[in-house]
Amino acid sequence: MFTDGACRGNPGPGGWGVVLAYRGREKLLSGGEETTTNNRMELMAAIQGLEALTRACRVRVTTDSQYVMNGVTRWMDMWKRRGWKTAARQPVKNSDLWRRLDRIASRHDVEWVWTRGHSGNPGNERADALARSAIDRVPPKDRDHCGR
Repeated sequence: MFTDGACRGNPGPGGWGVVLAYRGREKLLSGGEETTTNNRMELMAAIQGLEALTRACRVRVTTDSQYVMNGVTRWMDMWKRRGWKTAARQPVKNSDLWRRLDRIASRHDVEWVWTRGHSGNPGNERADALARSAIDRVPPKDRDHCGR
């Protein structure tokens, strides 16, 4: 699984993309939100990809997001022990999505892999293209009923 998120402005309209590949078959997923952040879209990509799996399985999730990678491999256990608070005793940002990711990831045997973005990794490049194109499908904010 390759995941990526994108945002035009931060916050702004955003999109996420997922490439699921297994035994020569692929499934492409994408979506977006009107007003969001890049970090939320990175998390949504991982969540949506894992939620698309129909049964518990072993999966390698490749992300170019240090935020997601560090969150799942370094910070999440501490956040959970502290009641979803940071070391500074502040609420964890995006805890709604971190909790959702924690729930869905626990159903699978997940290997988390980080890759540098825009470095020629084909799966990452495709996930990035899906995320960016999803932004274009998000309806513009503040349209009136005439579509202006």
